[in-house]
Amino acid sequence: MADEPDRAPVADADVCIVGAGPAGGIVAHQLAESGANVVVLEAGPRFDGDRREQLERHIRPGLGNPWEMGGPRDEFSSSGESFYPLNAARVKGVGGTTLHWQGMVMRLHERDFELDSRHGVGADWPIGYDDLKPHYAEAERELGVAGAVDNPYAPSRDDPFPLPAFPPSHSDSIFAEACKRLELDMHSAPSARNSEPYDGRSSCVGFGTCKPVCPSGAKYTAESHIEKAEAAGARVIDRARVRRLEHDDSGERVVAAAYTTPDGQSHRQKAAQFVLACGGVENVRLLLLSESDRYPDGLANSSGLVGRYFMDHLFAGMGGRLDRPTRQNHVGFNTSECHQFYDDTDPVNGVKLEFLNYAGPSPVIDSLHADTWGDELLAQLDEDYGTHVSMGALVEQFPREDNYVGLDGETTDDLGDPVPDVHWSVDDQTKAALKRANEIQASVMDELGVDVEWTVGPDNTGPAFHHMGTTRMGDDPDSSVVDAECRTHDLQNLWISGSSVFPTGGAMNPTLTIAALALRLADSVRQRVA
Repeated sequence: MADEPDRAPVADADVCIVGAGPAGGIVAHQLAESGANVVVLEAGPRFDGDRREQLERHIRPGLGNPWEMGGPRDEFSSSGESFYPLNAARVKGVGGTTLHWQGMVMRLHERDFELDSRHGVGADWPIGYDDLKPHYAEAERELGVAGAVDNPYAPSRDDPFPLPAFPPSHSDSIFAEACKRLELDMHSAPSARNSEPYDGRSSCVGFGTCKPVCPSGAKYTAESHIEKAEAAGARVIDRARVRRLEHDDSGERVVAAAYTTPDGQSHRQKAAQFVLACGGVENVRLLLLSESDRYPDGLANSSGLVGRYFMDHLFAGMGGRLDRPTRQNHVGFNTSECHQFYDDTDPVNGVKLEFLNYAGPSPVIDSLHADTWGDELLAQLDEDYGTHVSMGALVEQFPREDNYVGLDGETTDDLGDPVPDVHWSVDDQTKAALKRANEIQASVMDELGVDVEWTVGPDNTGPAFHHMGTTRMGDDPDSSVVDAECRTHDLQNLWISGSSVFPTGGAMNPTLTIAALALRLADSVRQRVA
């Protein structure tokens, strides 16, 4: 058996980062490259195994989750009106949820930063699109984004995408016929996967299994930034479960992150600066677990808003059978979208329409799980495969204080710590936007002559698992948790990176904005450790 790695604390650390996903990985790389002594504490393991073996674990019956989620470590509660399946799409490990994400990377629109000013709903960000614009361009280079400047509704940009866009799929061409007649604009969807070799990774070879496993490595994962950070001198400690942050006597600075390793040993990692980058749920949980006499309601929570304004994107979708070949499941990601109904619409919730490249049965998975064999199975596959189309949509949910993440004091994990409790519901205005998305989708399906077999809408919607808003950004310490630089109002050396700082969530996948804010945050921290 191989020796366990050294998980002891790092001496004289300039920066301690909690979480090795895209936010933590980018910050670690940026700061280590500038010469800072950086340590990253990650609760989950390194997934260094062969990605094809992990794919096999996914598609073969009984082999379990390839990313080891679930069980006592990952217990949670959901006390809200709508059940929130927290473990359905998150990953704890080096790379975070980018290990199995779909890789869709869009910039937020200008209106997303000015929602209250423009429409009297939600909130305004303390920064605007122009503040983040150069960081968006840098983030696209860091992730390796393939795209085309063909979206008439996208926010302004000064730089081309670093990689050419993927061509439209065969099913995109089918949708295009109907959309043209309906005057719906289709355009390319930017994607964090290589359309040609880039940054030491191969180009996409079309496995079609982007979620949950990319066997070729063409899709970006935060592992690449962790590797670069380590090459620059950062220390990354996996399976180091941070259980609380400790502050000094004044309550103005964090002095240590207390963590537990698999052997049951407890350690304290000291540093000059601390960055929380463990997601919109675990960021909150750690702050609340770090309560003290100075902060009886949780660390950095003088506003009482840590955990509040939890948001997600809601899914609306529709699909069915078409009497022509569609070649579905040949492409594992979206290549075309429509942002025509995003800005200044009624209802004002942003809606991003997606033309899905996956619908109907998957021949491989269906074969492995089938009860039939031989000619009978082949006949079933011939009848069902490649005759389906589907559309999706992400719909914006506005921030509401009564949607929140807290602690369940009656349920504990395997270390005895209270588990996160997600209190979540879907309001009537969001349901109206979901209904509008379904109406647009139905018009396309009807124009194509699709026999609709399923619909996901207002009454059976589910989340996209984009955890946003729980440590919101703002200028006023009484109504926000972090400032415009993503530093907590209450503690001078505690920063929060990730989508938990979003005051509003728009309807765009959040990872590119997470990356842009991480780059901006790294600039600010760098000035304090230089």
